[in-house]
Amino acid sequence: MARAQPTPQAVRHGQHLPALDGLRGVAIVGVLLFHTGYLAGGFLGVDLFFALSGYLITDQLLREAESTGTVSLVAFWGRRARRLLPALATMLAGVTLLVWWVGPPDLVRTTLADGPWVQLNLVNWHLLAESAGYWDRFGAARVFEHLWSIAVEEQFYLVWPVLVAVWWRRAAAVAAVISVVSLVAMVVLVDPADPTRVYTGTDTRAFSLLLGAVVATPPVRALLGRVAARWVGSVLASLAAGIGVAWLVADGVGSSWLFRGGLFAHSLASAVLVGLCVRVPDAVVARVLTWRPLRWLGLVSYSLYLWHWPVFVLLAAQSAWLRIGVAVGLAALSRYLVEDPVRFRAGWARGRGGVVAFVAVMAGLAVLWLVLPAPAPPVVDVTELN
Repeated sequence: MARAQPTPQAVRHGQHLPALDGLRGVAIVGVLLFHTGYLAGGFLGVDLFFALSGYLITDQLLREAESTGTVSLVAFWGRRARRLLPALATMLAGVTLLVWWVGPPDLVRTTLADGPWVQLNLVNWHLLAESAGYWDRFGAARVFEHLWSIAVEEQFYLVWPVLVAVWWRRAAAVAAVISVVSLVAMVVLVDPADPTRVYTGTDTRAFSLLLGAVVATPPVRALLGRVAARWVGSVLASLAAGIGVAWLVADGVGSSWLFRGGLFAHSLASAVLVGLCVRVPDAVVARVLTWRPLRWLGLVSYSLYLWHWPVFVLLAAQSAWLRIGVAVGLAALSRYLVEDPVRFRAGWARGRGGVVAFVAVMAGLAVLWLVLPAPAPPVVDVTELN
């Protein structure tokens, strides 16, 4: 009878795993609570997103390589563009026009200055060059500053598939080595007074994505299979509890341990949690993650992440729950009116039509940054300083 049950490998190749939607839901709830001041360590939800993305992307790439002997980079990048660009472009254009119309001059200037870097997927490096501190609660708000993490993921999507295409049989070793190098870079470069550089820099955050990649490789999947056969319930419960405690006690700048191995440990725990939920979807923790409201939040988590910070900045005077409600509403509209139609039903978004659409969207955004006039910078009367 045991042999008649679905094997972990069969489950893994299924079309959809509800528990992973639940994990996305947990991650976005943590981010929302962090940005509304209710959970100091909620920013670690981004690391959970990273680990999950690294796992899923690597799993997809390795399955393609194992079945065909190669990886189609053009097809991969096309799928990523259809998945990510429509919602991002809609948010960028909508928020920019709204800020330009009703925002204060300082916010208009930073929005128009940051937008092109978001479009180029380099906004994390742009913000670092501008000395925009991630935990600086006294600096001027920027509606696109949260997109540093999207930039890190996009840079990962550009580089990691190329490495997998070349060394897919050694993907576990490649990902593990780069992860360790990334951790060493974080420890060496961290500034305890302001760890923004190592928190948002791609080089020092690569391990958060690559640990998910490590867990998706065949050797580690086999190891997880042996763990799942004996202690899956205890291990999953311990991982979930450890991650929860980290979210409760971490407070960014005040938690120096995060940047001396803590983020690495959290990312590793998140990656193993993902791998075990995939391997044993009937485990108690995995079943809890399939709670319908949590899954729904996971399904709209990408758009909710995109929209929540601009809403929080523009409605700063309103209650936290009103801002969350508005952000959730916009995320739902984005999911059902923009993301799903383009991703699943728009034939023009594939092949040559997709290339034309991509070029048109990118050109349209570039024109937007150019044609909207920025307010003149404030004039300082030096005579008043005497």
